[in-house]
Amino acid sequence: MPLPEPDPDARAHSLLVASAVRAAISEGGGYIPFSRYMDLVLHAPGLGYYAAGAAKLGASGDFVTAPEMTPLFGAALATQVQAILAGTVRREIVELGGGSGRLAADLLNALAARDALPLRYAILEPSADFAARQRATLERDARAHSARVVWLTALPDTIEGALIANEVLDAVAPRVVARRDGEYFERGVTWDGGREKFAWAEQPADERLARLAAARFPDDGDYLSEINEAAEALVRTVGSRIDTGGALFIDYGFPAAEYYHPQRSEGTLMCHYRHRAHTDPFVWPGLTDITAHVDFTAIAAAGEQAGLSVAGFTAQAPFLLGCGILDALAATGAPESPDYIRAAASVQKLLAPSEMGELFKVLALARSDAIAWPGFTLADRRHRL
Repeated sequence: MPLPEPDPDARAHSLLVASAVRAAISEGGGYIPFSRYMDLVLHAPGLGYYAAGAAKLGASGDFVTAPEMTPLFGAALATQVQAILAGTVRREIVELGGGSGRLAADLLNALAARDALPLRYAILEPSADFAARQRATLERDARAHSARVVWLTALPDTIEGALIANEVLDAVAPRVVARRDGEYFERGVTWDGGREKFAWAEQPADERLARLAAARFPDDGDYLSEINEAAEALVRTVGSRIDTGGALFIDYGFPAAEYYHPQRSEGTLMCHYRHRAHTDPFVWPGLTDITAHVDFTAIAAAGEQAGLSVAGFTAQAPFLLGCGILDALAATGAPESPDYIRAAASVQKLLAPSEMGELFKVLALARSDAIAWPGFTLADRRHRL
């Protein structure tokens, strides 16, 4: 299906973003790595997809995350978060990228009902627009607990409690690598003046990137995929700040054996625009979300390099079931009630293998032996990392 045309204001904004990218390409001698392109179109201050003011989440945006679908996601997640907090002293929650504030509101309400509120809930949010939306959501839907919430623009020096990263790593810009005839190339972006559009370009991969690709790619044949050194560095940094507690990374992705499967030879880049998925990252820069699936093996290794242990790894469905999402669903009312029927439809999307239940994974990294892990009681796939 053709993508819908943006309105005049959105089109004008996209042209501004494209102009900034073209300037970067010119400064780079006609080429920038794709990771630089993705970082600009998503995160450039005042211009990037996540830094500008247009709606991103929900029916009026480009995609819907699990917390936006139903408060039962937060209610179930609260079971695991409560267990992490119980094994720490300070009892704080740090959320990376708070989205609309929906997850924070639902978690705080669910933890309050369990008499397990944290001393503070810190949201690391570089986008002023998103921070404003989060404040509005919390004031509207969790006012009794909003005084516990603080906003950060940088990671705290130490974290004692639970760190949550829900659909964060997929938006960290990866490096894209191609192997042809045994040689490795980094894919990047150039400006095609003849066609007046951005286009793919390549340069020989540096020694480090080629070495990483050689270690992760299948043994033989031409191949193209992503290596996300920036996401791995983020996890190492986060891990070094966790003094006691645990981190939950929830995202779509695979362990390395599946991520770099011989049949997945064109990578995992995906774009989202007005609830339509497509694979062209050069369409409407600044208006389109660009993501890459997460290599959970690499993320787990990064956590271990920071001194954390892998406490659990599983798909979203068994994690939420282990955290009692069906009990939370039952508490919404009688099965024939409208509230239950609406909630059940959302829970079905969270759990179904054909929807989010299998593609989305949950990785737990910890620096404590005193934490219970109910989310991994039904299935723990650490052996597949």
